[in-house]
Amino acid sequence: MVDQAHKPEETAVPNNLQQHHKQDEEQQQSVRENAEYEDEELHKLLVPDITQLPLTPPSSVESNFASYFAPDFMKPGNDQYVYRHPNGLCVVGLASTHSAFKDKGGVSAVDFNVGKSDRSGMKVTGKRKKNAQHFESNTALCKVCTNDDSYIIRCCVKGSLLEVNERLIKQPDLLNSSADREGYIAIIMPKPADWLKVKSSLLSLEDFKKSREAGSILPSHNSS
Repeated sequence: MVDQAHKPEETAVPNNLQQHHKQDEEQQQSVRENAEYEDEELHKLLVPDITQLPLTPPSSVESNFASYFAPDFMKPGNDQYVYRHPNGLCVVGLASTHSAFKDKGGVSAVDFNVGKSDRSGMKVTGKRKKNAQHFESNTALCKVCTNDDSYIIRCCVKGSLLEVNERLIKQPDLLNSSADREGYIAIIMPKPADWLKVKSSLLSLEDFKKSREAGSILPSHNSS
């Protein structure tokens, strides 16, 4: 009688073990599914969809600077760019539609001796940019010469002149080959308030392209 009374309990123990084992398997399966889902989501973040990638990778300028343009600055055809870094620095140079690139042979010389001083002789030192000169947006930076004409290139933004590209003195052809990179003219640091004022007069890259396509567009930058 005693043995028979305990038989249901003896059969119940294996059943409980089976239930616990099944629950463990379900939990492990759930963990595996969650891990697979997380791996899939991580893969989507780390590996871009190739169909969404641009045909050409963005340049360093496009990645690190906001592009603005001053079309016909002070004179028709004097198109200049202003590339602004997040730290406030502005790189100034000739847009690809500038008249200088229209002339046969392109740019042949660059002269920083304009106004009352030679811009290439200005040396800025220290974190406080000691000796930096403060210029207006219409202040001349240099004179760009071609075989047929010469053009005055201006600051475009009001601020402190930190650097001019002295390489252009000996290598003016940098303007013909890479005016938006190695052929930049100068680096200027405007005050935040001054930047906000001048920003409203500049065009974004998209608006600049539209204005040139719709109006008196000049020949594209040619490295020849």
